[in-house]
Amino acid sequence: MASASATEQSAEARDRPAPRPRAGAPAARSDAAAADVGGEPSTGQRRPWLVWGLVALAIVLLVVAVALLLVAGIGVDIDGEATLWAMALVFAVVGALIASRHPDNAIGWLFLSAAVTVGISSLAGAYADYWIETGAGPDAVGKTAAWYGELSWIPWILVPSTFLLLLFPDGHLLSRRWRPVAWCATLGIAGTFVLSGLTPGRSSDYPQLDNPYGVQSPLLGPLEGLAALLLVVGIVGSSVSLILRFRRARGQQRQQIKWLAFAGAIAAVTVPVVGFVAYEQLGEWTSNALIMLSVLGLPLAAGIAILRYRLYDIDLVINKTVVFVVLAGFITAVYAGIVVGLGQLLPLGEGNLGLAIAATALVAVAFEPVRVRVQHWANRLVYGRRATPYEALAAMTARLGDSADPVPPWLRRPGCSPREPARPRQSSGLLRRACSSPGRRRAPLRSCRHRFR
Repeated sequence: MASASATEQSAEARDRPAPRPRAGAPAARSDAAAADVGGEPSTGQRRPWLVWGLVALAIVLLVVAVALLLVAGIGVDIDGEATLWAMALVFAVVGALIASRHPDNAIGWLFLSAAVTVGISSLAGAYADYWIETGAGPDAVGKTAAWYGELSWIPWILVPSTFLLLLFPDGHLLSRRWRPVAWCATLGIAGTFVLSGLTPGRSSDYPQLDNPYGVQSPLLGPLEGLAALLLVVGIVGSSVSLILRFRRARGQQRQQIKWLAFAGAIAAVTVPVVGFVAYEQLGEWTSNALIMLSVLGLPLAAGIAILRYRLYDIDLVINKTVVFVVLAGFITAVYAGIVVGLGQLLPLGEGNLGLAIAATALVAVAFEPVRVRVQHWANRLVYGRRATPYEALAAMTARLGDSADPVPPWLRRPGCSPREPARPRQSSGLLRRACSSPGRRRAPLRSCRHRFR
């Protein structure tokens, strides 16, 4: 009988439902969800030796490239080397910070791979110059270095520019339906690299050399067109993926995408304007510096967004940028219209001092009204129909100052006078939350009320 009763009790214990989690105990969450919501580093497998090893490898490749040029007695191209060093260091540092804090995010490893690829590109170009200048070393290695140096921009330009948009900000595709876009981008980039390397003819960077791997085939033209089509599909699909991700995003992820979109907009405007319109007016050094800084803004913005450093400042940055750009365009248009336009229409000449003074006076008179309207439009663009915190406080201060009684009615109800402390109407809920703590049983309400008396 005792054994039968024990068996029945054990069966009842097995059939009894699992106890509910205690009130106040933190709910279990996956590591990825916790990292996405709270911004904490993910708890995936960390490989700090691999992260900083890749950073060191990129720097060593750049140093060896400069050393080869100095040993061969070849002058170092300051502009070219500065561009490569800046690209490699930015990709390496940002990628290391992302990969060390979020090892499950593929964007960090993508940036680290780009940094190493930039280092290999610099070393290949330097060794090709060294081989051509001194003749030392095997011919096959020198020709291969020159061949790769001409194509080396493809991996570290096209790969980040496509897969960054496709994987941002969590390092994963938007859904499985976007795998064909990723495959199109991969095949397009690989096809562009391979087919460009098989095209026969003289090297554009080294005219004295023929392509050592060039082949004569009627299939090269159609295959190059197919690779270009796949690459366009990958780039356009990646952009569409980021737009859809932004429309579906809420909260922190929406702010993250704003950072990347802001940097992309600056690069999209700076590169064509400076590179094709104002290159000669600004000069070679200034134009190259502006283009390089605009391109480097993409990995920097991605790092800020993923690491969530001052994440919500992007709204203020966009607001101020829009106001500055519109006002700068207004001043330029007014000055050019009066000084150049009227100078051409009237027989006064383009450099007339009176026209310059008139343009300056018109800008000074119209600047403040235009600034107010542009600021209002920028606020509506960034914040929507809701007012900014400053506008809300300014409106409330104006209403209080215009009223006869500076104390509003809701401050004159019982419990809000300066002599009588305010008491919450529902104190029991506050007391219950104050008395509860994770991992402990909630104390009875009547047992903890005396603590607040």
